[in-house]
Amino acid sequence: MQRKGRKTRKESMKLKFLELREDYAKILFEDVKPYFVNAIRRTMIADVPKLAIENVIIYDNTSALFDEIIAHRLGMIPLPTHLDILKDCEDCKIHYTLSKEGECTVYSGDLKAEDPIWNVKDKNIPIVRLLKNQRLILEAEAILGTGKEHAKWQSVVGIGYKFYPEIEIDMDKCDLCQDCIRQCPKNILSIKRNKLIVNNIEECSLCKACEEVCTKDAIVVKGNENKIIMQYETDGSLTAKEILKEALEILYKKYDELEKALGL
Repeated sequence: MQRKGRKTRKESMKLKFLELREDYAKILFEDVKPYFVNAIRRTMIADVPKLAIENVIIYDNTSALFDEIIAHRLGMIPLPTHLDILKDCEDCKIHYTLSKEGECTVYSGDLKAEDPIWNVKDKNIPIVRLLKNQRLILEAEAILGTGKEHAKWQSVVGIGYKFYPEIEIDMDKCDLCQDCIRQCPKNILSIKRNKLIVNNIEECSLCKACEEVCTKDAIVVKGNENKIIMQYETDGSLTAKEILKEALEILYKKYDELEKALGL
């Protein structure tokens, strides 16, 4: 009974990538309720593990910044997180070293890992400016953590979702005045063959500017609560697809534990 219920839930929800890059995803969820998509969003923010620098030993720092500021900046640098390796060793620590002397700018790329697979991907994040004869020498230790502990362990940024836009146009009322076209901030409305049409409806922000400006009440804008578009970026520590996959696995385990606790 329990397994059958899970299978039904899996088959009912549909998921489609509208756009997918290493650091960005735009996803369409169909036949799903907002609370479930929000659960995925919260899991991606708070529970997906990633690497971040936690401990820093500074041997020499004659820059203009205090040691604590340097350590904080190091902690916020996105580090490549290979969960397939780290999941079997949650207490593992990745060690980095940094040694620079001015005059120069110290960048994230100056952090050197013991193993090259852990080297920082974005090498152009500035850490501190060193003047002539100033030095920065340190060791750093990165560990796994989650966003609910500190923002430095949050791999997803700018995440949000909206209902799938639906725009109804009554051509019997529409006089093709084009006010709605001029008012639309997304430029998705146009006239073709004496008809007002919608282009790229998924770009609609549901602002209802077109509906409000129409004096003929020819346009109705609404969101479909059973179809939801989610989009987000990553900080580069994990790919957009990896974050979603990990979040769904974590959420599945939580629901599984809840079912067992309730004796379902």
